[in-house]
Amino acid sequence: MTKKEIIWREILYQALERKVFKFTQKNLAEKLGFSLSTVFNALKVPRQAGAVKVSGRFFEVVDMEKLLAIWATYRNLAKEVIYQTRLDLPVSQIVGQLPAEVVLGGYSAYQARFKEAPADYDKVYVYADNLAEIKKRFPKQSGGPSLIVLKPDANLKNYGQRLTLAQLFVDLWNLKEWQAKDFLESLKKKIF
Repeated sequence: MTKKEIIWREILYQALERKVFKFTQKNLAEKLGFSLSTVFNALKVPRQAGAVKVSGRFFEVVDMEKLLAIWATYRNLAKEVIYQTRLDLPVSQIVGQLPAEVVLGGYSAYQARFKEAPADYDKVYVYADNLAEIKKRFPKQSGGPSLIVLKPDANLKNYGQRLTLAQLFVDLWNLKEWQAKDFLESLKKKIF
């Protein structure tokens, strides 16, 4: 994930889940460990699109939906894939055998968070950097993948063991399976 995306995720996390809409670039840079110029550059497109409004030393989120759409169209989930394998197991068994430190993504993240699934699915997406343990539990097999491991960024752990609502939205937006639309529509209703 790029620095720009990490910044957008933090802004959207604060806005969607904490109801904080006003920020300073300096505080955001310090919290995420980035330079002020990186934060400034990350705000260019959202500012031009009217998703954020900059005034003096502060900036404010004025259109969360637009900022989500900007991030969703910018995100390249395929670039984050670091391992995938085919498993002839039900989704519940795959999830049950995952190492404790993984962060569920995609459909499983939605189901874990909301205790429901708007559609059946057969692919489990996870964020993990302990590939040795995952490969030990789920050896490489050919065929269409049913377990897809994505590379977590260094700041993901700041949100605990689950994705932020914004990252869940953006990741679902970028999934190609037919179920993604059902999950995304359901998530939109829960967010907005």
